[in-house]
Amino acid sequence: MAFALQNSQLLVTKGLINGQWVDADDSTTVPVHNPANGELVAEVVNMGGAETKRAIEAAEAAFPAWSGKSSKERSDILEKWFDLVMANQDDLAAILTAEQGKPLFEAKGEIAYGASYIKWFAEEARRVYGDIIPAAQKDRRNLVIKQPVGVVAAITPWNFPNAMLARKIAPALAAGCTIVCKPAIETPISALAIAKLAEEAGVPAGVINIIPGADAPAIGGEMTSNPVVKKLTFTGSTPVGKLLMKQCADTVKRTSMELGGNAPIIIFDDADLDAAINGALISKFRNSGQTCICSNRVMVQAGIYDEFIERLAAEVSKFNVGNGLEEGTTHGPLITEKAVNNVAGLVDSAIADGARAVIGGARGDAAGFFFQPTILADAKPSMRVFKEEIFGPVAPVFKFETDEEAVAMANDTEFGLAAYMYTNNLKRIWHVSEALEYGMVGVNETAISSEVIPFGGVKESGQGREGSKYGLEDYMETKLICLGGL
Repeated sequence: MAFALQNSQLLVTKGLINGQWVDADDSTTVPVHNPANGELVAEVVNMGGAETKRAIEAAEAAFPAWSGKSSKERSDILEKWFDLVMANQDDLAAILTAEQGKPLFEAKGEIAYGASYIKWFAEEARRVYGDIIPAAQKDRRNLVIKQPVGVVAAITPWNFPNAMLARKIAPALAAGCTIVCKPAIETPISALAIAKLAEEAGVPAGVINIIPGADAPAIGGEMTSNPVVKKLTFTGSTPVGKLLMKQCADTVKRTSMELGGNAPIIIFDDADLDAAINGALISKFRNSGQTCICSNRVMVQAGIYDEFIERLAAEVSKFNVGNGLEEGTTHGPLITEKAVNNVAGLVDSAIADGARAVIGGARGDAAGFFFQPTILADAKPSMRVFKEEIFGPVAPVFKFETDEEAVAMANDTEFGLAAYMYTNNLKRIWHVSEALEYGMVGVNETAISSEVIPFGGVKESGQGREGSKYGLEDYMETKLICLGGL
């Protein structure tokens, strides 16, 4: 193992069920490798449906006591958890980089980002308000209260293995729910590490349960079919999200889905080009393009098209691709060889259809799952890179003439998670922002995500919101209490 931890207790390889760190029933494990060099990081337990069922039962047993705590008591525990996460930021970042690949500075940013949700919902736990609704009859009073939905199941992805879990566990616990989590099998150690800190913060046994395992259908099937689970929250691909929604229908579970994206970034000819290039670089190439809100389609107005590509390529040429644990690395590997193959297929298809690789366009030379940061000029809407989520360091650049053409191109997708635009025309800002069919729109800014905003999409990019005051509502039921005879 090429990294050392100040707190070795954070390198956990067992699952967490009812406050106990346990092996899989069949004692099997799954290797976790560093995608930059194939080095073994750890062998983690390989759990399945039976362990998931027990975890759900543990969460059910823990629910009455946890939901019965005052909001202040839950808030105080979440505050302690936040403090512990930030105190162990360096170790958590090292674990994240070792199993996921992103550069260490980026991993540290993710730890702070994930922790911000714990802090936010620690505070929001104290602000769960109800209503008194004026009654039509003089002898009645209508009270509305909010109550936790119950046991929650969460399935999280590998691209942000710390933050995506924190973003789900924190509101669930703040609302008074208990939770069973399945982290991605590529990156389970980050989830286990923050669960270890939650335990240290005083989260009671059974309130948080972590089930690592390679058999996603068995684990997910138990989560979706078990009537004890009242809500499923999922971040991942749209096809898997659709399947989970279908499975949840039999028990009418509440679902929140943060699914795929195909984000456009529209750069108009009156934009601040320096700001637009910087925004495109951050949005497109962060985490080597492996984010759901990446600028998947770069749309540039004709008058500045050539200059934009030239300047963007000059900046991309400065990237240093390599092992995220090594100093000076700006961009890490993709998560698996399959991911590299998928990106290579999209690039090869685009070039075959007439696109031009201004920079990059091929797999990396080093061992590991690398693909060169790539800019594709002369991209067309008929190409696969226009229609499919790339999830890699590839920026296809499309040319447009008018506002109407840009909006039509941007909306020509089944996805609707995030969109971005750069312009200094106030009228255009309003008209285009309102016309874009996306849950989030960044204007002259691409770093839009934080704990204070409602993160989520429309169309086939999902349902529900995470973060902000709206993020707590998905974990609560609204109940009417009608008092009569007054």
